[in-house]
Amino acid sequence: MDEMPHTTPANPPQTDDGTPGAPHTPAATPTTASPPNTDHQHPNAPGDPAPSPEDRLDLISDGLKQKSSAKQAIYRNTLATFDMLRKVSQELVVELSRRITPVDSTVIIEYRPINDMEFHIRFSGDLLVFVLHSNIVTFPDDYGPMATRYVEADFRRRFFGHIMAYNFMADSIKYQRMNDPGYLVGRLLINIDQHYFLEGVQQLELPDNDMSDNPVTEDSLKLFVESAMIAAVNNDLIAPPLSDIQKISVKQKLENQQVSRGSKVGFSFYHEQRHQSIDGLPY
Repeated sequence: MDEMPHTTPANPPQTDDGTPGAPHTPAATPTTASPPNTDHQHPNAPGDPAPSPEDRLDLISDGLKQKSSAKQAIYRNTLATFDMLRKVSQELVVELSRRITPVDSTVIIEYRPINDMEFHIRFSGDLLVFVLHSNIVTFPDDYGPMATRYVEADFRRRFFGHIMAYNFMADSIKYQRMNDPGYLVGRLLINIDQHYFLEGVQQLELPDNDMSDNPVTEDSLKLFVESAMIAAVNNDLIAPPLSDIQKISVKQKLENQQVSRGSKVGFSFYHEQRHQSIDGLPY
């Protein structure tokens, strides 16, 4: 019987486990390098962080002093303008009532304070809602006053407070018809110099204006309110087609939704003639 050939078992790979004489196995090198930082420098090794830039707090401080302080000043200007607008509106309502009431006492013209950031003017079947927006905004470089030398001369003039004027049907609020539409009639932009830029529907008959020539005054705000009222009065309700109101849901009945209500469809924005790419701000 033939003997089986003697074989030596393969030695398992040895590692450097601290035993004297054990072979040294070099540490594996990473096959891929860490991705660079945003400044195109490789990150430091773990446990060896890079020092923080010494001027980071200075950058934050400069930003707060320049942009944030400017926005606070703009908001104060906008708030002062809104208070002036409120005063002008009250005086206008008193004067209109004095003229209309002797002729027709059923025509109601009244001012309604809502809160520090909203008031209403009700006249006949229309309601104007004036709202002070709490945020400061800016616009693309090609929008409205942005491309003027006046705005370009001071970066703080690129930011605005804004006051919105909406037109609702008075009965929409009275009967709480939640689905009735309202229409933005005009928007008043206020800057750090308390100059204004007015934009809105064509019925406001707005001239092309440069903010450098438009300081906020009682006369300019009175013109804004009067123009908004004229636009609302001259834009009559359009009844919907009969086919659109053939059915009414139980929900509409319970919520007092009158599907036969009219809607104003005549408003078109003045800026649409010049800024086709701008649809307005979402609110």
